[in-house]
Amino acid sequence: MLLFGFASGLPFLLVAGTLAYWLKERGIELRDITMIASAGMAYAFKFLWAPLLDHWRPPLFARLGQRRGWLLLAQCGVVGGLLAMALLTPTQLGPFVVATLVVAFSGATQDIAVDAYRIEIAPVESQGALVATYSLGYRIALILAGALALILADHVAWSVVYLAMAVAMAVPIAATIAAREPVVHRLAPPSWRAAMQHAIVDPFADFFRRYGWQFALTTLLFILLFKIPEQATIGGIMSPFYRDMGFSKTEIGAITKLYGVWIGIVGVFVGGVLVARWGAWRPLCATILLCGCSNLLYLFLIVHQGNLLALTLVISVENFTLGMLGPPTVAFLSSLVNREHTATQYALLSSLVNLPGKVLGFFAGGIAATTGYGLYFVITVLALVPAAVLMLALWSRVRGQERTRDQRPE
Repeated sequence: MLLFGFASGLPFLLVAGTLAYWLKERGIELRDITMIASAGMAYAFKFLWAPLLDHWRPPLFARLGQRRGWLLLAQCGVVGGLLAMALLTPTQLGPFVVATLVVAFSGATQDIAVDAYRIEIAPVESQGALVATYSLGYRIALILAGALALILADHVAWSVVYLAMAVAMAVPIAATIAAREPVVHRLAPPSWRAAMQHAIVDPFADFFRRYGWQFALTTLLFILLFKIPEQATIGGIMSPFYRDMGFSKTEIGAITKLYGVWIGIVGVFVGGVLVARWGAWRPLCATILLCGCSNLLYLFLIVHQGNLLALTLVISVENFTLGMLGPPTVAFLSSLVNREHTATQYALLSSLVNLPGKVLGFFAGGIAATTGYGLYFVITVLALVPAAVLMLALWSRVRGQERTRDQRPE
């Protein structure tokens, strides 16, 4: 899981924040930067092709098994896309954007396979530990694709940086080949019609059948809203923001992508401990509020432009609370999944978590250019109001389910 986390984290910034620096240096307008760097929206729509990973083996790699086969195919797609980005560069913007979309699509497919693999190799009560380990690998990759990439870009061409990132994918590819396939028995549908019913209709119908329409819809709406503040600051908006605040690429890389990532790792392990001690729900509710409100600290940075101490303070709080939010989120979503439809249901839930924030991030450049950065950050925090109302509506039902799980005999 450590190495699979590394594989998931590496392409994420390369089609979002890190890519935005490359585009800005080419003189591309802020509005266009945030749109191109929103290629990562593929992660928000991964549930659309997740049924393929649940019910069909991948071409060429079927002998590795269902989970590892899709993992290796997706990782090869990431490598191919990164190599194409390095060769094309933004001077050939059309083909370059296509290569960026290939990386994003392959990275999202890889995430589907990794999440399904994680859920299938361990019970719910062990997911917090697995998520913490996965997150460590993920954040190490963020250091490589964020801090190291920015520092290297001050000394070598961006194309060389992206070529190096493609080479780094060799490590998780080796891990995929060496890993063992989860033991899951799947029934083969008797006909094509039954296969489509089982792959596409059943995973979604099953969720509403198990939880009832009222609770299921309330839960899905809550999932849609609670991570907007976080997701709205992950895309292409932050890279131009830091540059406009007067910081160099090396300063940004050292503080936000190196120091900040390690602070985030501490937050992840604190979040994992909270899940182990109190379950997923209560830590989730607390960290949603802490993480969302931390966006207001960017207003402090606007007042103290170019101040490294102010940047360090903001990044410390933001990354620590963001790290804490990870394990409760994954443990909560994993608890909602039926293992018969692992990849599809988890992909749907995790996509809903990310979709609204990524849509907001797509238009972030236009909003910030019109209203200013400060009002944009305030807008992201306002999403906490309806999320908090839904949290209260779900509280008694979710807490009751957690107590029921805790009382089950081993």
